[in-house]
Amino acid sequence: MTVSSPYSGTVKVNGIDIYYEVHGSGEPVLLIEGLGYSAWMWYKQIPALSRKYQIVLFDNRGAGNTDKPDSEYTIEIMADDAAGLLRTLGTGPVHVLGISLGGFIAQELALRHPDLVRSLVLVSTNSGRGSRAVRNSPHLNGLLKLWGILPGSFEMTGKASAPLGLEYGLTREEKIRYGLSLAFTPEYYKSHPEEIERIVKWRLESPQPGYAWARQFTAGTHFDSSGRAEEINVPALVLNGSDDRIVSPESARELAEMIPGARYEELEGTGHLLFIERSDEFNETVIDFLDGMGTDDRTNSGSRDNNGWWQKIVSLISGGNGGKGSRLKN
Repeated sequence: MTVSSPYSGTVKVNGIDIYYEVHGSGEPVLLIEGLGYSAWMWYKQIPALSRKYQIVLFDNRGAGNTDKPDSEYTIEIMADDAAGLLRTLGTGPVHVLGISLGGFIAQELALRHPDLVRSLVLVSTNSGRGSRAVRNSPHLNGLLKLWGILPGSFEMTGKASAPLGLEYGLTREEKIRYGLSLAFTPEYYKSHPEEIERIVKWRLESPQPGYAWARQFTAGTHFDSSGRAEEINVPALVLNGSDDRIVSPESARELAEMIPGARYEELEGTGHLLFIERSDEFNETVIDFLDGMGTDDRTNSGSRDNNGWWQKIVSLISGGNGGKGSRLKN
């Protein structure tokens, strides 16, 4: 397979400039990062996935090289950003891989723009506000402390209101380290100091304003797919770490049970950033899932059998039409 040279750029979508990158050739896969992170965080996925697929990365509004308006953010708006990017680039439907907050955006993208989504890989995420993890997470206060935001800054009904940030005396670097200490398992955090330092350095080099982190966080607190996930009608894989202290495995499994035919897998001994902790196993799992998608007919069959309907169709259909998702225009 001929692999095209990586390229990047910006597109105007929903009134903001969105930064994107494209790596590799093949069926397109859109990667959506989580709270506070930008496209570089996929550094362990790009080499592996781009050998077989065309990887489309972008920075969510409020992060990285994308604009950071100090106005209301919602998951709906951020999903529309992703949809606008795909339509502007002229690609779709695509496979979508979302991590954490990016998993919220991926779900909303599939619900609001089903014509653009072929399959979902939902990582370290759940149904949002309707999940037990959000209501009972012992680390929610820690996440709020990370950027000095009080729980009272958020209206927990309706859309996001303007958050008020209050500093607790932590430096930006201390906030980043605190967040990473929660996102990785304690064992990994202690045994991989060079990797931790590298991520801290990258984040310091691409600073996110406190208001933008708060806007993204607020958007996440209001997301709830618990009454709508059953409307997702594409093959889905839900992946979670067994030791995730931010999104509990139970809540991730709940999400898989809500989505018709979704498959749930758990990586033993990993935390929230399992795609870094066990990147080889993670990448292999994702590639195996994507390789099993086959033709558009399988993706859009409409069957809603919860016992692996898409796998049954794969076994019944051979040599289909060989259709591929549209590739990005160079």
